[in-house]
Amino acid sequence: MRTLKRLGLATVVATFCMASAATADNADWSRPTKPFRVVGNIYYVGTKGLSAYLITSGRKAILLDGTLKSTAALVEDNIAALGFKLSDVKIIVTSHAHYDHVAGVAQIKRDSGAKLHAIAADRWALENGLHGGETSYKRGTFPPVKVDHVLADGDAVTLGDVSMKATLTAGHTPGCTTWSTSAIEDGRALKVVFPCSVTVAGNKLFGNRRYPGIVGDFEVSFDRLAAMKADVVLPAHPEFADVLGRAARRDAGDKDAFVDPGLLGRIVEQSRAAFKKELARQKARQ
Repeated sequence: MRTLKRLGLATVVATFCMASAATADNADWSRPTKPFRVVGNIYYVGTKGLSAYLITSGRKAILLDGTLKSTAALVEDNIAALGFKLSDVKIIVTSHAHYDHVAGVAQIKRDSGAKLHAIAADRWALENGLHGGETSYKRGTFPPVKVDHVLADGDAVTLGDVSMKATLTAGHTPGCTTWSTSAIEDGRALKVVFPCSVTVAGNKLFGNRRYPGIVGDFEVSFDRLAAMKADVVLPAHPEFADVLGRAARRDAGDKDAFVDPGLLGRIVEQSRAAFKKELARQKARQ
């Protein structure tokens, strides 16, 4: 539990569960940060507060998420700073269709020529620039982007020797997708999971006409995530796993800073508890 106490994970999860996307963007969402290698062939190319990950196979790459419309250029610059051309990005995948993670995808897709792969349940939102479901805030909009390849739950996206599996963990959005792959670090094979958010974050849990199955989807997703094994956890909001802090500790000499096999379980545990609390709160207001 040492890492959980250091991160204040319960506080982080609770804050995100109650946060409304109607509020102003967190300043860190737009704050540049230098790109860095995480483990193996996986690189962080996002901002200080919004993750974007580059997963490479030789000179080709898959990009996971594009951050905000206003920070798409920062992601592109970070990719270039690692020595890659933007045209090396052949595939873009997404965690979920919320503006803070996909608003930059249209620009990066256009500039790179990459193809967008996304799970079917988020296709409408991506192609219409409006995330699904009813929320306690005005639904965020973003530049629409065409999905070139529609995925089903369990499908894999492959580029060279890289394979990323898509697992549907719906609730936060109907198509919230957890990605998993493997990476080699110091001769060790590590299981890497990019969990989609399982926070409520303003979603309407009762009477949600656009997403009537939201509660059941959340409950299934908690179980699916809890059953997954992860040596390295890389979420869409870096603070959930202290990604930048771990990078600093690794650079200071802790070679296993990113390896934390219990972290995904702790995130699920705290998120489930926060979900139950919010479910009871909304039920009491019916």
